[in-house]
Amino acid sequence: MVEKGWNPLFPVDHLTRELLSIHPTAKYFHYVWKKACDTEDRCISEAKEYKKQRYDKTQKEPDIRKDDQVDRENAVEVRLTEECSRKHPVFPVSLIKPYYQTVEDKFPSRNKSHFPKYIVELEDCPGPVKKIINQRKRRLNGKYYMKYLVRFKNQTADKHNWLAEDAFTDGDLHLRIFRASRSA
Repeated sequence: MVEKGWNPLFPVDHLTRELLSIHPTAKYFHYVWKKACDTEDRCISEAKEYKKQRYDKTQKEPDIRKDDQVDRENAVEVRLTEECSRKHPVFPVSLIKPYYQTVEDKFPSRNKSHFPKYIVELEDCPGPVKKIINQRKRRLNGKYYMKYLVRFKNQTADKHNWLAEDAFTDGDLHLRIFRASRSA
């Protein structure tokens, strides 16, 4: 209980000794408790004194003046307020965190699209289109566009490719046939 800082009130402290006789066990407990508290106070004061002496022996005041170069590029000079005017204004970079005004400054690539720009290349078409098999909707730079799975003439199934409407020849004709087959 001494370590937790709880200091109980004992009857011995509040009663007049002439009025009542105190039980010997309670009197002994009070004596042991007071002795433990005194020992604790003495140990804490000795530890404080030892720490102060040890700090005074090992601590050296740095000989740094204003406009001195410290740690080359690894230091930053900070404008301090009046309360901190006694401190030297140069600190190691490891102690300083960058300040960001907005989330966009902190995460500059968050609003940018990570998708590659869509470029129509006719080299994607290995030959004339035989049939459109399927369609899917994709979003790029905030806009939706359709891609179509295209089967080519005289090609195997591994050559099927997702293309935009304007990326293959006769796109309008094949799209009309594809939409008619889906609605039927």
